[in-house]
Amino acid sequence: MTSIETQVQYGPYMMTSDSEQVYMNQEDDWDRDLLLDPAWEKQQRKTFTAWCNSHLRKAGTQIENIEEDFRNGLKLMLLLEVISGERLPKPDKGQMRFHKIANVNKALDFICSKGVKLVSIGAEEIVDANVKMTLGMIWTIILRFAIQDISVEETSAKEGLLLWCQRKTAPYRNVNVQNFHISWKDGLALCALIHRHRPDLSDYSKLRKDDPMGNLNTAFEVTEKYLDIPKMLDAEDIVNTPKPDEKAIMTYVSCFYHAFAGAEQAETAANRICKVLAVNQENEKLMEEYEKLASELLGWIRRTIPWLENRVAEQTMRTMQKKLEDFRDYRRIHKPPKVQEKCQLEINFNTLQTKLRLSNMPAFMPSEGKMVSDIANGWKGLEQVEKGYEEWLLTEIRRLERLDHLAEKFKQKCSLHESWTSGTVELLSMKDYESASLLEIRALMRIHEAFESDLAAHQDRVEQIAAIAQELNELDYHDAVAINARCQGICDQWDNLGTLTQKRRDSLERVEKLWETIDQLYLEFAKRAAPFNNWMDGAMEDLQDMFIVHSIEEIQSLITAHDQFKATLPEADKERMATMGIQSEIVKMAQTYGIKLSGVNPYTVLSPQDITNKWDAKHLVPLRDQMLQEELARQQSNERLRHQFAAQANIIGPWIQTKMAEISHVSVDIAGSLEEQMSNLKQYEQNINYKCNIDKLEGNHQLSQEGLIFNNKHTNFTMEHVHVGWEQLLTTIARTINEVENQILTRDSKGISQEQLNEFRASFNHFDRGEVEFACIMTLVDSNNTGVVTFQAFIDFMTRKTAETDTVDQVMTRETVMASDKTYITVEELRRELPPEQADYCVSRMTRYIGSDAPSGALDYISFSSALYGESDL
Repeated sequence: MTSIETQVQYGPYMMTSDSEQVYMNQEDDWDRDLLLDPAWEKQQRKTFTAWCNSHLRKAGTQIENIEEDFRNGLKLMLLLEVISGERLPKPDKGQMRFHKIANVNKALDFICSKGVKLVSIGAEEIVDANVKMTLGMIWTIILRFAIQDISVEETSAKEGLLLWCQRKTAPYRNVNVQNFHISWKDGLALCALIHRHRPDLSDYSKLRKDDPMGNLNTAFEVTEKYLDIPKMLDAEDIVNTPKPDEKAIMTYVSCFYHAFAGAEQAETAANRICKVLAVNQENEKLMEEYEKLASELLGWIRRTIPWLENRVAEQTMRTMQKKLEDFRDYRRIHKPPKVQEKCQLEINFNTLQTKLRLSNMPAFMPSEGKMVSDIANGWKGLEQVEKGYEEWLLTEIRRLERLDHLAEKFKQKCSLHESWTSGTVELLSMKDYESASLLEIRALMRIHEAFESDLAAHQDRVEQIAAIAQELNELDYHDAVAINARCQGICDQWDNLGTLTQKRRDSLERVEKLWETIDQLYLEFAKRAAPFNNWMDGAMEDLQDMFIVHSIEEIQSLITAHDQFKATLPEADKERMATMGIQSEIVKMAQTYGIKLSGVNPYTVLSPQDITNKWDAKHLVPLRDQMLQEELARQQSNERLRHQFAAQANIIGPWIQTKMAEISHVSVDIAGSLEEQMSNLKQYEQNINYKCNIDKLEGNHQLSQEGLIFNNKHTNFTMEHVHVGWEQLLTTIARTINEVENQILTRDSKGISQEQLNEFRASFNHFDRGEVEFACIMTLVDSNNTGVVTFQAFIDFMTRKTAETDTVDQVMTRETVMASDKTYITVEELRRELPPEQADYCVSRMTRYIGSDAPSGALDYISFSSALYGESDL
């Protein structure tokens, strides 16, 4: 019985079909002896008598007078045994009144045992031939055994029978079944029911609405002759009564329902099969779309990774900058659409699995290598290679920048050294001491000592040149061959200078005893001029030295060193004046003693004019000041860019983290119906309008990289962190929306109310993980043992026992009905019961039946049903 209550009034009594039938007294002031409408009583007598005889004839008997023939209870007990298929207690054989009452009571007790509670109907009334009570009792039996079990589309009993009649007669003209009385007066409804199930028995197109007598008699004759339904009504009684008796009509029509029950089952089975096939076709389409999208995304990943893994270093800064620009285009233009495709692919996969789960079908297993996990692993590998490629680009740019700086510095030092060594080999190879005077020999000796001092001073420069050349080789400088050749030439020349210097000293020492006179002042000038000259060379070199810095601190350090150098200039000027004073003293002494000077200091090649000229080179100091200040301004600009980027990143980064925290609690904290949740989530998604801020931050990031700014101490957020966080936020929102969509799909499919969903969510949020029962439940809802249960999986578990989904056994049972209980089915049967599209689908998928009892072309529907639910290799 359903929970839908059906009440049918009979005289002063009523019967309810909510779990039990009850005859109840109405108001006490009703006249218990109130008679039925005579026309209705006549119709009921005839209909109920015919209905009882249709069953009693199976036992080889019948009744003539309904109130008289049931008085002794014997035929009443026999009727109940026939319609129930059960044995009643042995009847009393006596003819006394108490024997009859005992037999009737046995019949009434049997009726009550079937869930029918009788009120005000006793055995005495039946034995006394009370027509009203007898008809009421028979009507109760008809309701219980002929009408109660009728069920059509979640309605039962009277409503189910009425809905069945409406469904069957809907296509027929002039038929509108709304009740069980006047809707049947013209006989067309009865003829429509017959034609719907047995069109071969009558020609409905020839019937006329203005001929009710002919229509009714045609229906009565056909049903009695071909359908074994006895004539229970008279056409005259129905036509001539303003409102035919409802119980008589219901009794007669219920016989139609039971006569056509087999055809009804076949139609129901066909409808269910159509539904299953339509769902299966839709799921196959979703699977094909998933395979296509997965193949395209994986193909893009496989094509992109080799490009990112290509780490062939370029030789110039310009080509590396071009690679960096290509990488930025990939990040900004090519990758974002693929992020959206990956997210949509995961959503499609989850939706498909939900539909398969709701249809009680096996989960979708993508082709090998196209699982969601495979795509996730491929994407993870892509991002790892992408990160490594970016790091490599930046490292290579720094390396090339360092190489250019070192190469320029190497060339400058080599030029200075080669300029200094120019002519030294010829000078050291001269044998001028062989014809020199004593004074000249001593002078040559002093010259040689000054040269050795100068040579020692230049030793650091040669070591610096060698060190720079070694670093250029270690950093894989593209023109390392030329660098090595030039460095080797300088080193070989330096070794030769050392050898020549030692040979000349040895020669001068051999003749030193021959020469005693030396001009102390010339010597002192030479000794003081050489260091000063070296200091000036070093100062000029420092003033012209190139530099590379990456922070304000580094440039401030250079400025401080330059300031310290400028502080030494007064002391250097004193040294210059002292040196120039020696030369003045030499001139004064020469004038005093009348010595004619040759104009050349025999101990040094430096002249007072040389010192003066080099001192005048201090004009490089303001140029150095300008270069340092310009670099300071550039570093200050870079620092502003760092602050500007950090200010935005320190807002965007925490904002993304906050939004991620908010959306992670949405599925737990959000209230309202699923539609309201969906609306709120989509509104939340629309409000996440932060892309312009991220683009602005990207612009600042590009300015920083163009300024070769590679670190920022003012923030812990890099552009990579922001990109990854933003992509994760968008993906999380899309997944949350998809979860609510799947909950709506589950609710609509399984008929879950909003209140039940709220109860499920409350249980899901507060369930104790420590309970033993929960551990059992986890084996059902978390078969992969991940330790995580989604709300969707929890809803599936809560509704699984009540879900109205089709199983393989149910589908196979319906196909058996369509096949008329055969183990095979023919193409003609499929096309007769199914729409053309579903019939063609079955014919194309079913295999040929193998068996000697089948006609040619028979199909195997059993293996087909198993294949729909993953239980066959078909």
